[in-house]
Amino acid sequence: MDSALTVLILAAGLGTRMKSRKAKVLHRAGGKTLIEHVVDAACELANPESIYIVVGHQAEIVESLLRPRGVRFVRQIEQKGTGHAVLCCEPAAKRRQGRVLILYGDCPLLGAGTLRRLIDLHVESGAAATAITTMLENPTGYGRIVRNQEGQVLAVVEEKAASAEQKQIREINAGIYCFDTALLWKHLHDIRPHNPAREYYLTDLVGILNAAGHRVLPLPAVDFTELLGINNRIELAEVDRILRERKVRQLMLDGVTIERPDTVTIDAQVAIGPDTVIEPFARILGDTVIGSDARIGAYSIIESSRLEDAVEVLPFSIVATSHVESGARIGPYARLRMENHVEAGALIGNFVELKKTRLGKGAKAQHLAYLGDSTIGENVNVGAGAITCNYDGQTKHKTRIGAGAFIGSNATLVAPIEIGEGSYVGAGSVITDPVPADALALGRGRQVVKEGWARRRRRQADQNSAARKVPVGS
Repeated sequence: MDSALTVLILAAGLGTRMKSRKAKVLHRAGGKTLIEHVVDAACELANPESIYIVVGHQAEIVESLLRPRGVRFVRQIEQKGTGHAVLCCEPAAKRRQGRVLILYGDCPLLGAGTLRRLIDLHVESGAAATAITTMLENPTGYGRIVRNQEGQVLAVVEEKAASAEQKQIREINAGIYCFDTALLWKHLHDIRPHNPAREYYLTDLVGILNAAGHRVLPLPAVDFTELLGINNRIELAEVDRILRERKVRQLMLDGVTIERPDTVTIDAQVAIGPDTVIEPFARILGDTVIGSDARIGAYSIIESSRLEDAVEVLPFSIVATSHVESGARIGPYARLRMENHVEAGALIGNFVELKKTRLGKGAKAQHLAYLGDSTIGENVNVGAGAITCNYDGQTKHKTRIGAGAFIGSNATLVAPIEIGEGSYVGAGSVITDPVPADALALGRGRQVVKEGWARRRRRQADQNSAARKVPVGS
């Protein structure tokens, strides 16, 4: 960490071109909000208490999201330009010495490596400021970088103010700066709102520093996509695509097999171990961690869950906020809805749903079952169609099934209830009372067989049909 670095992240605007009631920086790309990507990059460079987020629109929501990271906040009550946003930070940040890095909350692709290069250039050159630039084939709409013969930046000229000659310049300003702290606060007040919008533009500070005899140096970006900002949903989708391509590429380089990588969706914060296989169209989201030698089936969705080594999730399954231990198998078409713990070697089959349930080591629920608010012991077998009735209309209740128990097909366990170890529940039973260990519980209606009943029913039906066909008056 650079103890002499202060980071200011400008994130106060609404982003009207997004056509959204939500602040622009709260929109998501690559599995995180835009502002989270920027803060994560900043936290690789500076201590959180040295990072200031300038907030305005929906400030409370942005602050609530980022407060756990330990960063600080500055309110920009009126949005009067980028220079004004930085000026709002002066009371909080001016006392710090060293250098100030200026970032934007809607530029999530900019990596810590590029920012380190900018800071290193600033320190090694002794310049008053350094600025990231890039070359564009079509620079229309961007501020142009005007250099002198020594390659220093003399000014940033906006499109509307540029001469015909300046419009031919292909090097544009990215808006990312590193300033000497003392010079920033000394000259920031020299910015004037001499523009149609009557706003204070931070870009004007480049010319002001030059006029005061100081140098401003450019750092050309190696990859211009790092500098992409977001103004509308089309650009948001493009940034999301780039972030996900980066993630998939890195996972494959780290030893993960991804079949049809162009079809999968993997969030930036996901971690996956080597020799795991991800099948086409899988979605792996949130803070998910997957171990080694696992397999995630096609069209499955894994969200904010922990899957240990050698877990197999078969196609079209959903696992959310759950922990699955090594060697367990899920699916196909299974759903682990929330807060489940599946122990090692357990088997969950097609159309089985778990909710807030712990399934013991080696236990099996292979077909068409619902297990909610349950604790199920080792090596339990849950038959097809079995369900736990955990909700009485007002309160959720617990079901406990001891190790080695056998729950017959279409059994209904009415919670709260406890099924003892090694016991059997007969198929089709409705169980409302506790079952002791090693017992057999039957709770179904007694079967009655009436000999010849079906034959007599058919005969009576035939007679009724013949009577309906007799002509009237015959």
